[in-house]
Amino acid sequence: MNRILAAFLGSAGLAAAQIYGPPQIQAYAPSRLLQSVGISQKIGAQVPLDLPFIDESGKEVTLRQYFQKPVILALVYYQCPSLCNMVLNGVLRSVKQLDLRVGDQYEVVAVSFDPRETPEMAFAKKQTYLSKDPRPNAERGWHFLTGLETSSKALADSLGFRYAYDAMTNQYAHSSAIMILTPGGKVSRYFYGIDYPVRDVRLALVEASNERIGTPTDQVLLYCFHYDPATGKYALVVMNVLRLAGALTVAMLAAFMIVMFRRDFRSSRSQREAS
Repeated sequence: MNRILAAFLGSAGLAAAQIYGPPQIQAYAPSRLLQSVGISQKIGAQVPLDLPFIDESGKEVTLRQYFQKPVILALVYYQCPSLCNMVLNGVLRSVKQLDLRVGDQYEVVAVSFDPRETPEMAFAKKQTYLSKDPRPNAERGWHFLTGLETSSKALADSLGFRYAYDAMTNQYAHSSAIMILTPGGKVSRYFYGIDYPVRDVRLALVEASNERIGTPTDQVLLYCFHYDPATGKYALVVMNVLRLAGALTVAMLAAFMIVMFRRDFRSSRSQREAS
């Protein structure tokens, strides 16, 4: 029974490599192929921006032209039967709720690591997501790239993203995650799974932009919340909240004392003038 269960899990798991959590759970996968799949975080690493790709219109491009702004990057392949669509759908859910403007304040870049895929496939995938994101800037904010294996593999390696091809199923085993990169092409944050909290994605984009986008409220949230690489989420930092609350309390007391001193001063002056 155990052998049958292991064989079933080993083959079924390759259906787009249904690995949803942080990379450390990979060690329990029953298949040797799945054991070679995962993510080793490389926060602060530089992505090679001169790697050549082909965009959805068939034009030769390099990554560099997408990196004047923070980037949400998804490594996927367009013929994936399930998981890659879930990743892209998760990105769509998040960015549609962001009040930051895609194409103006950040970019969404999907890169296929299947060298057999074509610009036509990338174009079809882009049209699918543009039909679900009708905002004016979506056309120039969503990008779908294909290219040689040397390019996609070099990009994946720079991100610590490990995937593997299974000839028996003609599919790729890979983890599900997106990455946030700075305008200079440095890895800033990883978010695992297929659902990416809007607050966390927003804070990550603000951080990646070196706080050039966002609002004063975002700066307060960044002070109160700390990114946890183990979970790929922003957690509340209690000490920072206490410090902020203490500072606000002191400021309120100071304002109260100033108001009271002014009132007493005016009252005393009025009494002197009356006498």
